[in-house]
Amino acid sequence: MKREQWGTRVGFILAAVGSAIGLGNIWRFPYITYENGGGAFLIPYFFAMLTAGIPFMILEFGVGHKFRGSAPKIFSALSKKWEWLGWWQIVVSFTIAVYYVAVVAWSIVYCWLSFDQGWGDNTGDFFFKSFLHLSGSPTEIGNIQWPILGAITFSWFVCWIFLYRGVRTGIETAGKIFMPLLFFMVILFMGRAIFLPGASTGLDWFLKPDFSRILDYKVWAAAYGQIFYSLSIGFGIMLTYSSYLPKKSDINNNAFITVFINCGFSMIAGLMIFSVLGNMAVQQGVPVSEVVGSGVGLAFITIPKAINLLPAPVFFGSIFFLALVFAGLSSEISICETVISSLIDKFGWNRKAAATLFCVVGFGVSVVFSTSAGLLILDIVDHFANNYGILLGGLAEMIFLSWVLNLEDVRKYVNSISDFAVGSWWNISLKYVTTFCLGYMVIANLISDFSKPYGGYPVSSLFYFGWHVLELTLLLALIMHFKPSASEPQPVKVSSQGGRH
Repeated sequence: MKREQWGTRVGFILAAVGSAIGLGNIWRFPYITYENGGGAFLIPYFFAMLTAGIPFMILEFGVGHKFRGSAPKIFSALSKKWEWLGWWQIVVSFTIAVYYVAVVAWSIVYCWLSFDQGWGDNTGDFFFKSFLHLSGSPTEIGNIQWPILGAITFSWFVCWIFLYRGVRTGIETAGKIFMPLLFFMVILFMGRAIFLPGASTGLDWFLKPDFSRILDYKVWAAAYGQIFYSLSIGFGIMLTYSSYLPKKSDINNNAFITVFINCGFSMIAGLMIFSVLGNMAVQQGVPVSEVVGSGVGLAFITIPKAINLLPAPVFFGSIFFLALVFAGLSSEISICETVISSLIDKFGWNRKAAATLFCVVGFGVSVVFSTSAGLLILDIVDHFANNYGILLGGLAEMIFLSWVLNLEDVRKYVNSISDFAVGSWWNISLKYVTTFCLGYMVIANLISDFSKPYGGYPVSSLFYFGWHVLELTLLLALIMHFKPSASEPQPVKVSSQGGRH
């Protein structure tokens, strides 16, 4: 079966950027920067970008382009024994897709509420009690919240439309629509927010450097963590996207552009968020430290409260939540495509059947996140999917590609088709720096989770929705590993560390 291709280079870049830029750029990066030394954090952040983010992106773009397949097909072509790693990444992607869509759905509902600030004055009570009808425990499933389920249905339908239409006329079109609109809205919001009363106070908290934090190893770990989590690397997405590139493609340049745009967007989002928080703090007569937050709490509690205090709240509210919707949908589409591409490669299905089956199954699983326990289950699954699913998959990929195989082969390949070459620093960054950082993060997460139950949840809930999900991920990966493919990938010559061919 002939592999689909991107129509234009711009289309590929926008799709890759759309995958990398997600909700975390808006609600995670600003808080991580503030918490880890403000402007001083940017030093380890940019260092991590150069020594891990860009090298990892070049690696995935290069391998995906050279072997032209989804993650399982690529790893199987390199060594049949490693196909399970590709399926591990695919199952992790499926897990993320089914709960990530719920957050997109919340953003859709809040976008609608923004027209009359339907979240009221007590935004915390509204979010937990009136909107989510949050239960007391992850195992108290409760009732389906129909507005959330309706928005989840709509989100899956939008994703299905673009995925069903294919790479060029579907996914590429989505990137060309969502990304320009997202940048326009965020820049428009930021351009107005930085002139609000108190905005400079917020920006001071965000950017004022605390150089005493530079020597703290936790700050460096946070910088590398932010880079890994925000670039969609290590779980098959960029391998899949780059497999659709034409043969003559500038791998190195594309990787640099994708990473730079992603990191630049994070900075713009930080300016936007802290301008609003500064205005909110000044109006309430409290320090910014008392209003700052991250994640779901920032997006659905703090920001709505801040929007209530802004001039033209309808404008700011609708722009903010529409930006979340676009950022979320573009990432969701890329995660879904990673799974769909692997199903096409493995079973020889046509795209329309694979996309339809995947979206129907994904929707069915997503229903649980529309219940009263949805947020609690989502929080646990997200913790384990990110801290173990992605990191373990990324670490295994790094060991396989840089320690078992010969990175030099990939470097020669990407340099042969790129406008500029990467030097031996690229090999050193991946083989030592990236591998060490990923290994450190996995071990640190294990120590933390075994020392204290995550989030104060009951141990039984962590086993049901955390550890057991990881066990199921490994089981499904092994089942798919041993299941015969519709057409076995052709073996390729790849040199190992010992130079064997």
